[in-house]
Amino acid sequence: MLFHSTRGKDTDKDFASILMQGLADDGGLFMPDYWPQVDLDEIKSKTSFVDIAKCIVPLFTSSSFSHEETTSMVESTWHDFEHQDLIGIKEFNSVSILELFHGPTAAFKDFGLQLAAAFFNKVLESENKTAIVLGATSGDTGSAAIDACKNYGRIKSFILLPNGNMSEVQRRQMSTIKASNVFALRIDGTFDDCQDLVKLAFKKRDFLNNDQYLLAVNSINWTRIIGQICYYFYAFNQLHQKSNLNFSIPTGNFGNVFACYSAHKMGLPINNISVAVNENDILHRFFSDNNYSKQFVHETISPSMDISVASNFERLVYDLFLDRDSARCSKMFDNFPTNPIELDSITWQKKDRLFSSSKVNDLDTKKIIQETYKLFNYILDPHTAVAAVEAFNKSDENNHYVVLSTAHPAKFPQVYEELDIEINSLPFALRDLFKKEEYLHSFDADYNQIVNFINRNN
Repeated sequence: MLFHSTRGKDTDKDFASILMQGLADDGGLFMPDYWPQVDLDEIKSKTSFVDIAKCIVPLFTSSSFSHEETTSMVESTWHDFEHQDLIGIKEFNSVSILELFHGPTAAFKDFGLQLAAAFFNKVLESENKTAIVLGATSGDTGSAAIDACKNYGRIKSFILLPNGNMSEVQRRQMSTIKASNVFALRIDGTFDDCQDLVKLAFKKRDFLNNDQYLLAVNSINWTRIIGQICYYFYAFNQLHQKSNLNFSIPTGNFGNVFACYSAHKMGLPINNISVAVNENDILHRFFSDNNYSKQFVHETISPSMDISVASNFERLVYDLFLDRDSARCSKMFDNFPTNPIELDSITWQKKDRLFSSSKVNDLDTKKIIQETYKLFNYILDPHTAVAAVEAFNKSDENNHYVVLSTAHPAKFPQVYEELDIEINSLPFALRDLFKKEEYLHSFDADYNQIVNFINRNN
């Protein structure tokens, strides 16, 4: 299996290359040369998430690692999860909640980032090199990246977070880590400002030591998508006897949705993928009106979805084009966001075969949290709640909906204080956070300030 860029100028790359490179040289995102097909009978026969992952991950890594090397790494990759099989499933009538928050940072991103970190370290050891992880976070990515990489001495992590627009719990998960290779950088700006600084750093790379890697940990890195693909097949393993599986997915950067789409392209039978967003509705505008245009970010009670541009969306557009037309894709995204993206009607209508979308405001988010708690004594986190609205509205005995629960509700205590809902137990990842000292480094949204700090600590 080799990989290529959505923009056509970076091709024939093996897995290790795209793992360490992250973003393609032409500014595009890496895609597999073809969609490998999965034996669903084999998936049904497995009894654990890890055994399912051993069926999926090697399909993408064979150009750099033997099957035995990959399966051995998969067996030891996911660690410090509180659930026996990593994922919990709760069923309420025709809706299942896929709990992806049992990992060490209480969010779904532990799955993709622990897998990526393990492969990062494997390559660095084999080449006797070091690396800098540089990322921007709107909530959960940063803490998951820090946790996944903190025990690997060859990797130093610099995570940029906006000043505000995330819960205090989310911030403290990053700022209370006391380790010589971890740095939480608070930027006086929005998540988009943080993301722009990271993109510029990846373009200039003027702070790296000789032969030092700069690693991408947001969902542009294909290895994170692989880790996420695995839990869709796990859901099938557990729920395949249900009628017409549908997935309702809360999303900001579209990585989780694209992983679901990828699983479908690999043979997973999916009736519908519901793309659920909050008031930051660029994706809903695309799926409902063929209007993909950047607007200002609105702060909501589901902050991990507060983005103006969905970084993985380019992969879907590319794959929807007839014969994966990289020239058309490159022209569109090279000119975005100055020019909004609008697909021709034939290409745009392809989304109707698989996708729907919904936009949920804060008021309705709170309402579904209250209703679910009252009916089932179950607490949805605000992001999960956004996806639950369409699932509970559309599910019936002939259509089973799986809602991806992407974070533990205890990460957003202010929401539940306002709703007078008590969270009785904290996951281990969140205990004693407010007793710990914070190690935050504050900066303007200024590239030179960030680079100077990295140089002093590299």
